[in-house]
Amino acid sequence: MMILTATNVAISIVLGSALGAGLCCMIAASPRWGAPTLSRRIAPYIRDIADPLGLTPLASYPTSLAGAWLGVRSQLDVIAGGSTSINRRLRHAGWRIDTATYRVRQLTGMLAGCTLGALTTILLSLTGQFSIATLVLPAVGAVAGVVTIDVTLSRALKARSVRIGSELPTVLEFLSLCVSAGEGLFDSLKRVGHTGVGELATEIETTTLAVGTGSSLPDALADLARRTSHPALDRSIDHIISAIERGAPLAHVLQAQANDAREEAKRSLIEQAGRKEIGMLIPLVFIILPLSVLFAVFPGIAILRLGIS
Repeated sequence: MMILTATNVAISIVLGSALGAGLCCMIAASPRWGAPTLSRRIAPYIRDIADPLGLTPLASYPTSLAGAWLGVRSQLDVIAGGSTSINRRLRHAGWRIDTATYRVRQLTGMLAGCTLGALTTILLSLTGQFSIATLVLPAVGAVAGVVTIDVTLSRALKARSVRIGSELPTVLEFLSLCVSAGEGLFDSLKRVGHTGVGELATEIETTTLAVGTGSSLPDALADLARRTSHPALDRSIDHIISAIERGAPLAHVLQAQANDAREEAKRSLIEQAGRKEIGMLIPLVFIILPLSVLFAVFPGIAILRLGIS
């Protein structure tokens, strides 16, 4: 009886969802709801005053829906712990989005996970496998969607840090070579930004553009260190800024930093090899060795059980 009731409820949810989706599509397609609002029409003429970061997509929706969406997003921002850490992680990962867009991605992942969990619950109900435990699937799916977006950002941050660390010795040696040949530091950075390929070369090109638009070279380099947040790069930039302020020879400083970065890369590679070696022992100890012992001992045990001497 309980299974039959759950099946009827699942069918009702499916039919009601289809009806609601159809009504929402009809309302969205109507002229009153689909026409651009007044703020949407005048925004291109006051964009530099009203919305310096660009026109938000919420302007094309009704005011009530936009307010509800912004309210939900702000609540999610408060629950997740604020925007400072997210801004820092987005900047370090190299994602060209703001915190609001990242929160929208998290909310979208949560809704997608919740929808997938609800569909799974309905499917289990229709197949007669409904239980009380299946009611938590939408909540589990919502949490999994948010966690997936966060894990994706963490992996992107870690991968970008690894790429910058691998590019740093080559970039420092190239800068040292250019400076030793008589070229200025800014021209050397510009050359690396134009000819180099990779995360660090892109960041250096952004730094040269900042210098070209009025920023001083030490400030632009300090901003580069803040954007990347790589320990080896931070140390190198600190030494370069100190050399610029004190008038020390940049070629020797860059060469010394290149050697240090190369040695650190070697140490990181040795540590990674040690971790991989320990990881390779896990299948050897827990899978291959027990099977080898089993193959060696089982024939003798079988012979002893048969009583064959």
